[in-house]
Amino acid sequence: MNGLLEELRAGLPAEALITDPDVTASYAHDMASFCDAGTPAVVVLPRTVEQVQHVMRTATALRVPVVPQGARTGLSGAANASDGCIVLSLVKMDRILEISPVDRIAVVEPGVVNAVLSRAVDEHGLSYPPDPSSWEMCTIGGNIGTASGGLCCVKYGVTAEYVLGLEVVLADGRLLSTGRRTAKGVAGYDLTRLFVGSEGSLGIVVKAVLALKPRPPQQLVLAAEFPSAATACDAICRIMERGHTPSLLELMDRTTIQAVNKMARMGLPDTTEALLLAAFDTPDPSADLAAVAALCTAAGATDVVPAEDAAESEMLLRARRMSLTALETVKSATMIDDVCVPRSKLGAMLEGTAAVAERYGLTIGVCAHAGDGNTHPVVCFDHTDADESRRARESFDEIMALGLELGGTITGEHGVGVLKKEWLARELGEVSVELHRGIKQAFDPLGLLNPGKVF
Repeated sequence: MNGLLEELRAGLPAEALITDPDVTASYAHDMASFCDAGTPAVVVLPRTVEQVQHVMRTATALRVPVVPQGARTGLSGAANASDGCIVLSLVKMDRILEISPVDRIAVVEPGVVNAVLSRAVDEHGLSYPPDPSSWEMCTIGGNIGTASGGLCCVKYGVTAEYVLGLEVVLADGRLLSTGRRTAKGVAGYDLTRLFVGSEGSLGIVVKAVLALKPRPPQQLVLAAEFPSAATACDAICRIMERGHTPSLLELMDRTTIQAVNKMARMGLPDTTEALLLAAFDTPDPSADLAAVAALCTAAGATDVVPAEDAAESEMLLRARRMSLTALETVKSATMIDDVCVPRSKLGAMLEGTAAVAERYGLTIGVCAHAGDGNTHPVVCFDHTDADESRRARESFDEIMALGLELGGTITGEHGVGVLKKEWLARELGEVSVELHRGIKQAFDPLGLLNPGKVF
């Protein structure tokens, strides 16, 4: 330990090192349940690329594992510390280095908060679309590490589609540049995309070139109430089948609606079984909403209410963004799943999840990025009750198995981390796992980067 600190201090300012065990303990884990976390030897908060390189050279020389972290808003345990590791927190590397309206790119450090970037580019008439529900807290580096999505990805896509280039510090301290600043580029293997979603297991992202879009018109939102999840999912299929391109298509079940109402007194219709939110940011959103309203009514909606203005639209979106936080108040702990299925199987996924909840005697609320089939079943349980905790874990596994059975994936945007590590091999298959491990070996031969995660 003393040797490690001595080597780190040789290339870092004193304020970049945290050794107080009471403080380092607060960096030990992200927001996931049922994920073990170790005790870090030290937390390092670098401000420069050179400082990150020094950390990795030191770690390689002394064979010390390194766990990269952003804001620790993740839900898979990917940022959890291992015993004796260096926690490398990138939150102090938070500069927006460039915004180019001509090239439509932003160049940022990994610690930039998503919402801060969004507001900065908005001043230039531009937009950075990926908007995870934790966008006011989560960092771009963390978004890249988990390939995160958000509410608008049904129209605009996920983080991976906006990362043009990266600067990455490798395990041995070398600096790698990938990708480009240009709109096109196909030279060599796509190493940029390889790092997106790698959860810090291949290298440390220290700079990102991000694609931007022109700022869209103000969106308007429609809320449709349904007597069942099945009828709501039927409406979703009709909307997509008819070729509509909503900027947002979100679903909240009754459990979620009631939790939001209880926490924030928002006056949502908590007697309905499912609430669908659809939004359009087209030049004439009211016409698009009218067409979608007709489809919802035909599918069995009991009430359809289009927002009259931006303020009312924002109120509805705030309710959706609060869903996960509100469900956390139902019991003392939650397990937040992230199963993505084909849109055509969304109804079966929700019905199957409800059956799991009944079978295990648990409260499971579901909110979903319905436009792309990404469901978030939230298992609510009492963590002090051993039997209920066991049932929660077993129900979580059943939900993931259901997702695979329906042709889906165990994670659409939260990542694998520790929580879903044992399920990854089931989804990928033996040949794919072998190739993945070969890639890990090529980038991190000593296995120092985020050990115990993903594989």
